[in-house]
Parts: sequence; C-alpha cells; structure tokens
Amino acid sequence: MLKPILVGALLASTTIAPALAQADTDITVVLSEELDLVEPCMATRSNIGRVVLQNISETLTELDVRGDKGLTSRLAESWEDKGDGTWQFKLRPDVKFSDGSAFDAADVKHSFDRVFSDQITCESKRYFADTALTFTVVDDLTIDIKAEPAQPVLPLLMSLVTIVPSETPMEFVRDPIGTGPYKLTEWTAGQQIVLERRDDYWGEAPAVTKATYVFRSEPAVRAAMVEAGEADIAPQITAEVANNPATDFSYLNSETVYLRVDNQDAPTTDIRVRKALNAAIDREAFIGTVLPEGTELAVAMVPPTTLGWNPDLSPPAYDPDQAKAWLEEAKAAGVDTSLPIEIIARTENFPNVTEVAEALTDMLTDVGFNASLRMVEVAEHEQYYSKPYPESEGTRLVLAQHDNSRGDPVFSMFFKYASEGTQSGVNDPKVDDLIARASAATGDERAALWSELFAYVHDEIVADVLLFHMVGLSRVSERLDFTPTIATNQQLQLSEIGFK
Repeated sequence: MLKPILVGALLASTTIAPALAQADTDITVVLSEELDLVEPCMATRSNIGRVVLQNISETLTELDVRGDKGLTSRLAESWEDKGDGTWQFKLRPDVKFSDGSAFDAADVKHSFDRVFSDQITCESKRYFADTALTFTVVDDLTIDIKAEPAQPVLPLLMSLVTIVPSETPMEFVRDPIGTGPYKLTEWTAGQQIVLERRDDYWGEAPAVTKATYVFRSEPAVRAAMVEAGEADIAPQITAEVANNPATDFSYLNSETVYLRVDNQDAPTTDIRVRKALNAAIDREAFIGTVLPEGTELAVAMVPPTTLGWNPDLSPPAYDPDQAKAWLEEAKAAGVDTSLPIEIIARTENFPNVTEVAEALTDMLTDVGFNASLRMVEVAEHEQYYSKPYPESEGTRLVLAQHDNSRGDPVFSMFFKYASEGTQSGVNDPKVDDLIARASAATGDERAALWSELFAYVHDEIVADVLLFHMVGLSRVSERLDFTPTIATNQQLQLSEIGFK
C-alpha cells in the first residue's frame, strides 16, 4: 500500500544544472515549492517565512525556540503590563526600513490595522482568535496595545506579525519593505528570489551577503543539489536521501499532520462516521516507510512540548472491522455513508505527501468509504483549508500540517476548533467556552483548561483525524556553520548562518 521511493532511479534520470559562480559569502537555498507570495503578513506560512521572517521583515518580539531564552526583544526593546488588558511597548530607536524611511509607532499600528483589515486576507490574523486589539500611539517610540478580552500572552502574540511601513497598501505586495537585515532585490516568478544584505541595518551585520532561493519539487533533487554544490541548504529532504552524517540533520519538528473534518457536512456530521475515519487508518504503517523514524503518533493539534499537554490521551486504534461496524451503524440510522469523501492534499506540503495521501485514501476505501484524492497547489489548497469552504456533494477532508512551536495552545485552538475559527470544522458551545476561558487564564488554571479541551476534542467529539507529529530533515553544505533546529520548520534566519 505504501509505495517505495526509488531515489536512485530518480537521481539517474535527473540533470542537475551546472554550478553558478558566487561569492564566498553568498548562499543558495533550495525550497520545496515555488512561492506564490512574498508578503509580510503571510510570513507564518513555512516557505514564505523562510524567506521573509526576520530576514526582510521583523516582529516586535521573538520567541527563542532554538534555546532557552524565552521571549526576546526584536523591534520592541521592552514591554510592560499596564493592567486592564493594556500592554505598553517601547520601540527600538534609530531603525530604518529598507526604503530609508524611519520606523516608528505609526508603522506598528498600520501593520496590525492591515492584518485585521477586511480588504486583505492575512494568515497571521487567525492566531488572534476573537481578541479585539486597540492601538494608541503615545509617541514615536511608544505604543499602547489593549486586548479585549485581556490576553496574558499578548507580548508572545506580537511575535506573529511582521512590521511594514505605514504607506504599505491594503493589498498583497510584490516588493516588501521591511526593517530586517536583507532587502528583496529580485523575484523572477518560477525561477528565483534574491535577497541582499543591507548596509544600513540597525543590528549586527550578518555573515551572509546574498541569498538566492530556487525551487525544486523532488526532495532527492534538492539533496543532490547541495551535494553537488548547486545549493547550500535544502530545508526539507526525506529519510531516503538523508545518508550523509556530515551534511544531513534530523531535528524536532513542531508540525502536526492531520485530516481536517468538517463536522457540519454529511456524512461526517455523525460521530460514528468520524470514529470510523480514525479506526480505518493504520498510522504505524507510515513510520519508517514514507515517514522517517522518530515520527510520533498525534493525539492533539500541538506537539507534546506545549502547555497543557494531556498525557492520558492515546491514538485511535487501527481497527478496520470496527470502522466497518460504525459505518454500518450510521447507515442503519439513516446516514448516507455512500456520499463522496474527497481528500484534498497539497503538493510538496511535506516530503512524500503524495504517498501518504494515496495510502490514506486506500485505507478509507478499504473499509467502505467512497473516498478519492485530489492533489492541489498551495493557492488552491488554501481555498479548501480556510473559510468560507466551497460547497460539495458529501464532504472534503483537508490533509494539512499545522505548526505550533510557541509553547501555548492559544496559537492553535481558536482558529482550528472554535465555531468562528478560520480553519475550524467544529461548532460546539463547550469547545468555544473552554477556548475562551483558557485564553484568559494564567498559570496552572490555563494549563488545566487546555488539557481539558484536548481531551474533549479528542475523545468526546472526535473532531478530526489526528495523524503525526513530524520530524524534520535538512541538508546543509559543509562550508556553512549552521545547524537546523525546530525553528527551521517555519523560518530560516540568514543572520544565524556563518561560514567555516
């Protein structure tokens, strides 16, 4: 069922382009898919983040997911809880955007106004749940941000929104202007994106002077390019080609792979059908075959390092006979179990995603689901992943990855499970109540409420088909001084790369 990966044959039939001359401090990064956007407010999407986040555009705060420094300053030097849901942020002086204009509090306000505008669909908006933010410019380097309801983790939330100049229009841009150490100097659609180091950056000058991003869909090709000196970093490769200890790194990955189930569509409105979906899948069969060893079975939308993790939850047992029995029960109760169920998967979302999606479709078909698969590019995938969902006969299961490396479920639970969540398939008053109470709580109470929510979503309503907590594999040229970490999953800060 799980198709073997014929890497040798692939390499034998693939021609790698000749090496291009480059300076010793220039690098080439080979990504898994062509970017449809280089837009700062979409920098929470992994491949866009690897180009934009903290390279072109910076955030007020930054979470150290590589070490133990916790929340650190970026464009905000300090912050203070003023009470009543208001936090005051003191901004870094003498910062300029890449167009030469000065950074100030008005730019911060405009950046958030833009994210929350109904004239543009920004991905970072979804992380703020139903929190309403009010921005008051105190002076050029001071801004008050009031959250209603109050957000104990508001400074952490500031790590999600990149800052743009106040002149930036309320539409996606192709020439992003940021305060980061690099500026975009070329974007040739389908070929490459080029960033060059700024001489007027406010911080320390990075070692990398120029970064060229190219795109190749096959992981074996990406790995071969680094081996041949055609590229310096391939952030995503597969276990099948990760065979060189000197260049290949495995790292903790904060991504969770799952099938989003719309609980409002027939036949998945019925909990027996949702249970059958889960029982039909042999999760263990994927690990060590199309997914690398070390991949863990998921019981929550967030990784085990997250606040409120519930250790009492177990992955659904693989039981195809039970899956068939639940489908029969649902059918006997009047549920039309013959309705089509289409899996929508995104090409190059993660290594071997096509093989995973095909196997999932086969497993559902084997127990009696009318299942089919459609592989789509990233822009089309977003149409099915976020509301409003297109109508369909039957329902669609969206195969996706969700990244939460920030240690708190607030970055996941509202937009994945709340009734008004952008990517939610759930409409449940208890879920909404638990999310609201956990988001406003602190300390042990916050952890306990998140733990209760994890259990309710997993056991009581069977909201989705949770699959895997992923392991990342990257190949890095031996000429670089750089070790991938959990951060590599969503960003690739060029300032962290050195040369041996």
